[in-house]
Amino acid sequence: MADGNPHQQILEQSLLTVAKAVEDKLDDEISALERLDLDDIEALRERRLQQMKRMAEKKKRWISLGHGEYTEITEKYFFATVKASDRVVCHFYRENWPCKVMDKHLDILAKQHMETRFLKIHAEKSPFLTDKLKIIVLPTLALIRNAKVDDYILGFDELGGKDDFSTEELEERLAKSQVLILDGEPSLIKSESTSNKTKRSVRQSKTANSDSDSD
Repeated sequence: MADGNPHQQILEQSLLTVAKAVEDKLDDEISALERLDLDDIEALRERRLQQMKRMAEKKKRWISLGHGEYTEITEKYFFATVKASDRVVCHFYRENWPCKVMDKHLDILAKQHMETRFLKIHAEKSPFLTDKLKIIVLPTLALIRNAKVDDYILGFDELGGKDDFSTEELEERLAKSQVLILDGEPSLIKSESTSNKTKRSVRQSKTANSDSDSD
């Protein structure tokens, strides 16, 4: 009688190897837990409580600044508002369909990402600001970190070029500029932008590379 398919034997051996590696890892973790004494456990508990306390204080401050809501401001309050928060997404809009599409997604994200301030400003009623920041295409999202414009999203070009993009697609694009934090990426809170774009104060201008408005 044949010993069996050699390929089957190789597969079974590979599965056994993987299972053994997983078992060894679990054994190591269990051993590490068993080596913890009461002082270690208490220290871990205290550290966790301090982390929860700091996060609660952050959330309280964010709420006091208007985080958690998608709000409209005038250009008079723009500079003071963006200086108060570390991460800001500001939508320059006009009364048209593309801007209403952007509104819908930003309203959802504002509620999901307490760490970021979501704003909108009527571009046509803010001539000083739109001239200073060279806002031409609408909608435009100014992505601001630490009171500096790091990046822009102009229209829908980076979101598939159509108005049927998903909230998740916009969320991922914003996360790339580190103006919001995706689940599972807490390190973004402390990380610095790795973009090669020159950081500018919101008081400085930038020439947009697009030359037409979305209708």
